[in-house]
Amino acid sequence: MRNLSILSAIRQAPAAEAGNDASSPSAAPMAAYDVCQVGVVLRAVLFVEALLAVLALFSATGPADWLGLLAMLTGGALPATLLWLVGLCALHRRMGNWRPAWQQVAGAGMGALAGLYGCGMLRLTGAISTAPWLASALAGVMFALVAMGWLVLRARGHMPADTAARLEDLQSRIRPHFLFNTLNSAIALVRAEPAKAETLLEDLSELFRQALADPRESVTLADEIGLAERYLAIEQIRFGDRLRIRWDLDVKAGSARVPPLLLQPLVENAVKHGVEPSAQGGRLRVRTERRGPRVVIEVINTLPPLAWAEQPLPRGHGIALANVRDRLRLLHDVQAQFRAGPDQDHYRVRIDIPAPAEA
Repeated sequence: MRNLSILSAIRQAPAAEAGNDASSPSAAPMAAYDVCQVGVVLRAVLFVEALLAVLALFSATGPADWLGLLAMLTGGALPATLLWLVGLCALHRRMGNWRPAWQQVAGAGMGALAGLYGCGMLRLTGAISTAPWLASALAGVMFALVAMGWLVLRARGHMPADTAARLEDLQSRIRPHFLFNTLNSAIALVRAEPAKAETLLEDLSELFRQALADPRESVTLADEIGLAERYLAIEQIRFGDRLRIRWDLDVKAGSARVPPLLLQPLVENAVKHGVEPSAQGGRLRVRTERRGPRVVIEVINTLPPLAWAEQPLPRGHGIALANVRDRLRLLHDVQAQFRAGPDQDHYRVRIDIPAPAEA
């Protein structure tokens, strides 16, 4: 029998969190300077284009002249911006071991090189007759410092939201009646089926261990599937034949990164709103699939019969779904897609996230 001590997991949490605290001076820049996300690249490019459009207005004599000047500036600034983003993306993990001051110096240095590269591009194409090397280098440094400052502020702004999302998820998941029902089921099984009672308590212990002591920013989808299986194993004992579960899992999707404790609230919602209110029970399907550069996750449950009486079936407030959506946005930004809603006689939750690069 595995160790069922929940308190031991809680005692280990501070030590783990100390090494992964995103608010520490060394960890925050490392997380902030991760520009390898599509959303960050898109925002940087749009910011540069907007800035160039305003600068072009100072010298343009008309709309046609403004468009030509903007195209010329874009030919030098856009490749330089992308070069800086690629360089910072390639070095951000190594930069995590440096002091914050050296990280800023490295970013500014790459900005100067990117500015010189953009100036050289304009000079080689004949767009400008005289290359302002010093001005271009200083412009690259200023852009790098502004961009890095924005990235740090963005990361700091995400930290309270991520913390609040974790607390809401913890509070919504460790519900007293779920704990009491599980313990009552275990008590009923102790004498009749001790092995099943032992397995039930192990699953419950693992759920609490993950809920109270997992400080990681992300986990693999395979880990989340395993946690959801433990939760549904507990509910299977409670509902018996009323709960019918189908797993359609793609092994290739298991390495995708997701926020911790993401899938369990979804299957809990499915059981609570799809199976529990129905006297006949219901069906629950969990599906994962890798489609090229994307991973699709679906949680589908049957809906209970329509209540034609005066009192309709109770509906949730959507807190768990909003929590999942927010945490996906924090991890994958615009690359994550989340959809939830009725689909004929089923309720479907669909998540699309980027697949990890194949080895």
